[in-house]
Amino acid sequence: MILHFMQFTMSARNFLLCRIFSLMFVAVVLSADAQINWPQFRGEQSLGVASNKNLPAVWGTNQNVAWKTSVPGMGWSSPVVWGDKIFVTSVVRDGEVETPKKGLYFGGERRTPSTNTQHWMVYAYDWQSGKKVWEKQVHEGTPATSVHLKNTYASETPVTDGERVYAYFGNLGLFCLDMNGKELWSQKLGQFKTRAGWGTAASPVLHKDRIFVVNDNDEKSFLAAFNKKTGEHLWRIDRDEKSNWATPFVWENKERTELIVPGTRRVRSYDLDGKLLWEFGGMSSIVIATPFSQSGLLYVSSGYVGDSTRPVFAIRPGASGDISLKAGETNSQYIAWYEKTAAPYNPSPLVYGDYFYVLFDFGFLGCRDARTGREIYEKQRVNPEGVTAFTSSPWAYDNKIFCLSEDGDTYVFQAGPEYKLIGKNSLGEMCMATPAIARDSLVIRTTSSLYRIQNDQTKLHP
Repeated sequence: MILHFMQFTMSARNFLLCRIFSLMFVAVVLSADAQINWPQFRGEQSLGVASNKNLPAVWGTNQNVAWKTSVPGMGWSSPVVWGDKIFVTSVVRDGEVETPKKGLYFGGERRTPSTNTQHWMVYAYDWQSGKKVWEKQVHEGTPATSVHLKNTYASETPVTDGERVYAYFGNLGLFCLDMNGKELWSQKLGQFKTRAGWGTAASPVLHKDRIFVVNDNDEKSFLAAFNKKTGEHLWRIDRDEKSNWATPFVWENKERTELIVPGTRRVRSYDLDGKLLWEFGGMSSIVIATPFSQSGLLYVSSGYVGDSTRPVFAIRPGASGDISLKAGETNSQYIAWYEKTAAPYNPSPLVYGDYFYVLFDFGFLGCRDARTGREIYEKQRVNPEGVTAFTSSPWAYDNKIFCLSEDGDTYVFQAGPEYKLIGKNSLGEMCMATPAIARDSLVIRTTSSLYRIQNDQTKLHP
């Protein structure tokens, strides 16, 4: 009896030790490789930066492709990754679909909504094989609002916490699914007219037990918070704004946690209960870029190409009230630096190392000191062979900056103070979605397909 008890005790102890070592190993892996998952637009903290080892720098349609799979319908939402699944949203239209055109946005207004039935979809793909694991239709019907030719009804990137997937369609509502595609709850939030019928694009953001959405439109703009588990509407505030397309940002700084929401009239910071903390003016007339924080500064920008003011602001934490700069000022107590004409239009800027990079829609790359705003090198043409359009946001890893054009070409630059083009990778199909980065792979969405790019892959898998 005593011998059996001792054997049982030793077995229990051995099991406990194995469990502890296993957890320690997982903790080490997680700390060494922060981009195991890519849960939202531009990844963790909206930075667009990865530190993973062995990420690809070279690829093509038949080079370093782990797999390629088709994605039905149209959508410029970015892929997000958690565990063994990749999630994307799309809207499938019955009947003919007008093909988006590369380059300029002028002339793409479609002010009358389609009369065709459309299907609002969420798809999950297997990380390893690229096979579709499940699909979920969250809505079917004819849209009440129109979208620009280069926008879609599925341009908002979903967000996940590894337990649920949250898909926000700005002209429809917010939908919560479990990891197997079962709908847990939904909130229909109304359909509103946007500027020139361009449609919506601001993605949802998660923080702890809450999910936040902003819908700036031409009728009744609002910011809202929901309980992520139950869908309970926690609060909703009206915003004195017209149409904007910028995704909010949760800024966890040394002073507090803030919800940063850019707008044409005002950039505003709210606490997590919707109380206004601070604000400032001076943006361009269209706001698209997503804010983000690095090394203690918050970066906010807007750069509509038709405006003379296309500013970048770098903000210090701790502000309150109206912190707008006075005429002629370029900094203040809470604004570390300001540049009047340094911002991009569609792509969000990027901070990598000590440098602040801006990818301009018409195919130029500029670089500044991230802490001071001092110009490191002026705008340089990305494609030395001619004009190239860019909509997706740049990303960085392995001391390289990556810029994906609408043509499906990724231009690779050496990071740092010297402008140096070191490579070009082509997929031969239109791209406007910003890629995801997880583990050893890059996930790129084109008009019709999803690619997982990985080193040492010599052939396509079906």
